[in-house]
Amino acid sequence: MVEPENVRHSADVGPRLGDLAATKLAGAGLAGAGLAGSALAGSGPAGANLPRADLAGVDLTVVDQLARAFAERDGQPGLAYGVVAGGALVHSGGLGERWLGGPSPDAGTVFRIASMTKSFTAATVALLRDEGALRLDDLAQDYVTELNGLRLPSADSPRPTLRHLLTMTAGFPTDDPWGDRQQGLAAAEFSRLLEGGVRLGWAPGTRFEYSNLGYAILGKVIEAVTGTGYADAVRSRILRPLGLTRTGYEVGEFDPAEVARGYQRDGGGWRELVPDGNGAFAPMGGIFSTVADLARWVSGFADAFPPRDGEAGGHPLSRATRRDMQLPQVAIVARSAGSYPDASTASYGFGLFVEDDPVYGAIVQHSGGYPGYGSQMRWHVATGTGVIVLANGTYAAAGPLAGRILAELLRQLGPAQTGAATVFGPAPAGSPWPQTLAARAEVDRLLQDWDDDIAGQLFSPNVAWDQPHAERRAAIDQIRDRIGDFQPDPGRRAEFDSPAHCRWWLRGDRGSVQAEIKLAPLWQPLVQSLRVAVPPAPGSSLLRLLDSVIGMINDGATQWPDWLPAAADVDTVAVARRLRVAAAWAGRCTAGAFRAGDGEASTTVELEGPSGRVVLAISVDEAGDVLRQADVTLLP
Repeated sequence: MVEPENVRHSADVGPRLGDLAATKLAGAGLAGAGLAGSALAGSGPAGANLPRADLAGVDLTVVDQLARAFAERDGQPGLAYGVVAGGALVHSGGLGERWLGGPSPDAGTVFRIASMTKSFTAATVALLRDEGALRLDDLAQDYVTELNGLRLPSADSPRPTLRHLLTMTAGFPTDDPWGDRQQGLAAAEFSRLLEGGVRLGWAPGTRFEYSNLGYAILGKVIEAVTGTGYADAVRSRILRPLGLTRTGYEVGEFDPAEVARGYQRDGGGWRELVPDGNGAFAPMGGIFSTVADLARWVSGFADAFPPRDGEAGGHPLSRATRRDMQLPQVAIVARSAGSYPDASTASYGFGLFVEDDPVYGAIVQHSGGYPGYGSQMRWHVATGTGVIVLANGTYAAAGPLAGRILAELLRQLGPAQTGAATVFGPAPAGSPWPQTLAARAEVDRLLQDWDDDIAGQLFSPNVAWDQPHAERRAAIDQIRDRIGDFQPDPGRRAEFDSPAHCRWWLRGDRGSVQAEIKLAPLWQPLVQSLRVAVPPAPGSSLLRLLDSVIGMINDGATQWPDWLPAAADVDTVAVARRLRVAAAWAGRCTAGAFRAGDGEASTTVELEGPSGRVVLAISVDEAGDVLRQADVTLLP
């Protein structure tokens, strides 16, 4: 099953520009609105207690415009799309044709979803784990005896486990496009294939590599454990309990009038493809489904966050297991030092990709690419806002469209809904602890009127050991002298790296500084760390050197100036190069809030430019005359 995520979805390439005379554009609004309004809206197992983004103020016509622009590239005869929020399909549309000359698709039209099937296979394995029927660290050969003869790439390689198969770390080389053509492989032939010797490219557990074969093997594991066929096991344990009545494994299960037929480019036109049947490789890409059914599937995953009390709402999988599937289990791409900050990092969970977006946090997704079809589902974990795109062209690039739609929705929602009072990172845990918010408020009062007794009750003992209260009072006085009387900045939201970690900004009439607290991991938590940035004093050497480095950015300096002293161990060529990158990234900069530093030997400041933001950190020697360090970080 060709997976577009890592290559085809990195850029919108492939669809041919074409004449729209052969493609009908219709129905982009609330096609299938009845499905959205009644069957899904906050009801049933997928619709309860979800994180709810308020889309009332969102212009959903922009979604239709994005879909129409995508359809005009003529990369598929037809497509259907939908927006999920608060457990409901709140908007959907269809463009083009279910088949050449046929009606437009809508939220109830059946498409093959290809590799999106893997999330259903992984969910079934996870459910069997929860039932005690298997363990993820069991050897795969314990259930699939044909693997007993699997040759390992080295003598010290471990044998593949179910966890390896789920996370695509079993060591099998990527098998596109070979795997696509195995969809209808008979069970007996698959057994002979495994017995005849499949080959590992890597020691199991050492790296991610996308593998359709691994998920086909998981289908045999499911059959061995349940004693039933793979498709029957998924239907009985997942599809029926969720009410996914328009999801299945054979095209013959559906009314032909409701099926989007698959097509492939043939010269200047389209050639219809006959779909493969339900065979041994169905666990990696065999499911047919609709936007409406997938909205319920996506909503079930969104419902898993944040962790909370209460029942699972009738979902066959516990919330904890649904969270497991969405948590990064293995990294795919690590961001290299110095790379641009607007690139997401990617991981794989159980049958799902996990992106850590630098602006919006965790986004979970999976695509499907197959002869005749292309698809993607993706959702924003913190708000439960999701997008589904299904298309009936071979390897149609549904991922870029789904990505653009979700990005537009999150942009319109704004920070108040996409990030306020939620923790950052790949696995948001919901809101910060109430004690964290209370401690921040108490610290704000302390910064205005310090009281050692109150500080002693609020802080863990190490705080005074790390810096005596008298020194903290003096530092607070310095801050007040340098930026004026300050208050929490109402124009900038607090940030939380974890439920116990808060940073916020204090603004005076002459500047702004960052404050930060961390709470100890106690049931009745105390503040274990308080840091407030002290800006450089007016006229100080630290401020003079800071202004000089900012001047290099704004002047576009190509080399280190002789008049700016730097310590011998500072690589001035590398620093100058980074400053030029900062200039290209942000443009002409002005200093903003101070993030860190003691105001004497070090300072870290945000720089604001017309096209981006930069954080500049410098430190100087004891005399304050020589630059000891200069680091630049680009921000989205």
